[in-house]
Amino acid sequence: MPTTTDPGTLLLQVLDPANRADPYPVYRQLCEQTQTGPVQPRTAVSVLATFADCNAVLRHPQASSDRRKSNLVQQQLAKYPNLALGKPSFLGLDAPDHTRLRKLASKAFAPRVINAMATDVQSLVDGLLDDIAERGSFNLVSDFAYPLPVAVICRMLGVPLEDEPEFGRASALLGQSLDPVFALTGQAAENMDERIKASRWMWDYFIDLIAARRRNLGDDLLSALIQVEEAGDQLTEDEIISTCTLLLIAGHETTVNLMANASLAMLRAPKQWKLLGQNADRAPLVIEETLRYDPPVHMVARVADGDMTIRDFTLPSGEWMLLMLAAAQRDPEVGPDLDVFNPDRAEIKHLAFGHGPHFCLGAPLARLEAKLALSSITARFPEACLTGEPTYKPNVTLRGLADLPVSIG
Repeated sequence: MPTTTDPGTLLLQVLDPANRADPYPVYRQLCEQTQTGPVQPRTAVSVLATFADCNAVLRHPQASSDRRKSNLVQQQLAKYPNLALGKPSFLGLDAPDHTRLRKLASKAFAPRVINAMATDVQSLVDGLLDDIAERGSFNLVSDFAYPLPVAVICRMLGVPLEDEPEFGRASALLGQSLDPVFALTGQAAENMDERIKASRWMWDYFIDLIAARRRNLGDDLLSALIQVEEAGDQLTEDEIISTCTLLLIAGHETTVNLMANASLAMLRAPKQWKLLGQNADRAPLVIEETLRYDPPVHMVARVADGDMTIRDFTLPSGEWMLLMLAAAQRDPEVGPDLDVFNPDRAEIKHLAFGHGPHFCLGAPLARLEAKLALSSITARFPEACLTGEPTYKPNVTLRGLADLPVSIG
């Protein structure tokens, strides 16, 4: 890929589908360009791509997650007045609302709850691998990495598994809503109408499901959220829906990406595949290195809630800050040979789950699922190999594989 010194061109290359399979040469240039401070593709938008800067923003007390506080969103509303923002989702809240919701939802991800799920997750993994063994060749995404977290999160929420295909379609569209198209180009995404319809469909679905749960409470997370609301914690129906939507999308997209990206990295470095198959205790090393080397989430946004000083530059109040996490994690300042997948490196530093109050709530569950899935598939099929080139979904932020053709050898 030719190098360019123009930040605007580089950022358009981030959005270009032609670079989805390997965006890292573009990220490398962005990291170089932001060593002296953020690049600004347009007014009210700053892009940061060094590890130190992204880490500092994530930890900064004035880094807001509420997009309504940004000058960029106000510009968007002025340009597209029919675009209804609605109430912010779980991810878009700041304290104290976010603190209250997170405290409630975190009960579902307590260590004892996650550890108690291990047997069921392993059973799901084994069932998927049995089916794969009968076929000999398979799509690692659709036949393994996708159905496992989908089954787990649907079970947690009490969503009937037969409704999953429609949820999968809707969550994929809503995942694309995180892509910074307007921030970098000033234009709305081409499929904006589809995304809005998907959001309304999911909202209406949860309204109906909540009504059904009120009539017949179960032991799932949705029932627990309803009971807390009725116990006087003032959790509204909107807050229940926003929490469930976040967990469902996260369960569909990011954990799938983590498992598929780790599998691809090992299949391209067969020694790593064999080593994990021989020693399941290596799984945490493989997972953390994947989170650094090829993370499930490539970028996140924050808003400056007041003037923010990072290093020797100031980000003005209302500035939309795009943090290029996948670029930051290969910042040469972090360590040597970061373009190499190496689970045995001396130190693995990453921002894949964020930092601060919005540190990923589902991180323990994602790590559990990935540990059991990756250690099991490598042990079961030690001679597995790629049979074709992988393809990628259109998503920029939640970049992930669409197809990964594999033979069990």
